[in-house]
Amino acid sequence: MNDTFLKACRGEKVDYTPVWIMRQAGRYMKEYQEVRSRVDFLTLCKTPELAAKVTLQPVDILGVDAAILFSDILIAVEAMGMHLEFSDKKGPILGEPARTKAAVDKLVIPDTEDSMPFVLETIKILRRELADKVPLIGFSGAPFTLATYIIEGGSSRNFSHTKRMMYQNPGLFNALLEKITATVIGYLSAQIRAGAQVVQIFDSWAGILAPYDYEKVIFPHVKTAIKALKKLDVPVIYFANDCPGLLEIVKKSGADVIGIDWRVDMAHAVKRLGKKVVIQGNLDPCVLFGTKEYIEERVQEILGKAHTAHGHIFNLGHGILPETPVESAIAMVEAVHKYGRN
Repeated sequence: MNDTFLKACRGEKVDYTPVWIMRQAGRYMKEYQEVRSRVDFLTLCKTPELAAKVTLQPVDILGVDAAILFSDILIAVEAMGMHLEFSDKKGPILGEPARTKAAVDKLVIPDTEDSMPFVLETIKILRRELADKVPLIGFSGAPFTLATYIIEGGSSRNFSHTKRMMYQNPGLFNALLEKITATVIGYLSAQIRAGAQVVQIFDSWAGILAPYDYEKVIFPHVKTAIKALKKLDVPVIYFANDCPGLLEIVKKSGADVIGIDWRVDMAHAVKRLGKKVVIQGNLDPCVLFGTKEYIEERVQEILGKAHTAHGHIFNLGHGILPETPVESAIAMVEAVHKYGRN
């Protein structure tokens, strides 16, 4: 197995900078579209053979150094007791938003083996298929990010319901976060037991908060989850989207790897995060709409600025966009492998 990614996660010396792409199994690939045309999104997530198939596609096509489980962060929310569906126009839609004590009390902390066995079966299939290839990443949404969907009932522009609960009913808000944190710990622990070799926690909406609120209200739950997972002896990646205002806080999370978005200069991020964590990122996904030459130029720029970090894993600053040419993703991976050699 190519274990370069695992070594980088642990801060060990590597021969070259490893690379993978958030949302690397997805709509920008015609091979994925072919599978997706036969089933709806949730069915794809819940059918282990198909989920494994699309997980493997970018490993073979792009030549990335890690596979990431194909699933969705809201699978765990559905297991907590909320109705979930996906709309091509509106995105995820959750049943009745949980905005009252009764609604929060109704949510359960699910047993992953009982409520999400398809996720664990997908991981087991992937470990067999990836045995001589690359490591497998499991993942979950972070407690706050999952809370926004539970409270808003889906995506949101201003997250007014979430912030209203946080400010007007902090006790209820904290109770919800505690329940979600326990769910995240149980979910990722089960993924690790099934074979995930690294886990990433996606805090997609962390950046909507003022640093004060993030540090005082949200961050304790992040640290609780990471501390529990670190006992299972696998690297933990924490990705806080829209992170420039949060880096000094995030570096105290206990995560082995900190993922950063493209809104912060890599050299500044390395300096602010310090010498104890591995950094992941941070090419703007839209750079992949540029020419091959421009992609190579930007890859070299980020690699150069990350060279003083404890370790570096190359990635986009967020998920790859559906309109991205596959050839551009391949060009990025090849450029990282070419220019990221030590």
